Amino acid sequence: MIYYVFNSANTKDCPVDVIFVLDASASVNEQNFNLTKSFLSELVGRLDVDSGHTRVGLVPFSANVSREQAFNLIKHLSTASVQSAISSLNYATLGGTTHTAAALRYVRTDMLTSVAGDRPKTANVVFVLTDGESNVNETQTKVCTSAGNVRRKT
Repeated sequence: MIYYVFNSANTKDCPVDVIFVLDASASVNEQNFNLTKSFLSELVGRLDVDSGHTRVGLVPFSANVSREQAFNLIKHLSTASVQSAISSLNYATLGGTTHTAAALRYVRTDMLTSVAGDRPKTANVVFVLTDGESNVNETQTKVCTSAGNVRRKT
């Protein structure tokens, strides 16, 4: 298993809006979906959500975005509330193919807006958690990675 360590020690000097894009397709399977939920809950516990310096949104997807389970950057303003929302995510209502491009489009058009809580002059960080097997419009999925605050721990 590979663990990533996020350094959140100085979020007061660097507010951030974080959106997790969570693959819930059939290829992930329910067991891995639940492992990912546990990982996200632990990660959120390390973020400075309660002070308001860090805001968290989440977009579960498979063939489509699960708008019923997605939440924007102002829906849950405490660590406990975000963790509760993550815990309540239901894999059984998703499944199907992997349309990563649709999920990223939803983030861009619906989540990263002022109405959804996106703050001007605040860094936006989008984490895509997937098994890497986009199989719907896969040519529309552009990937860019950065290791600024994330390092690999073996």
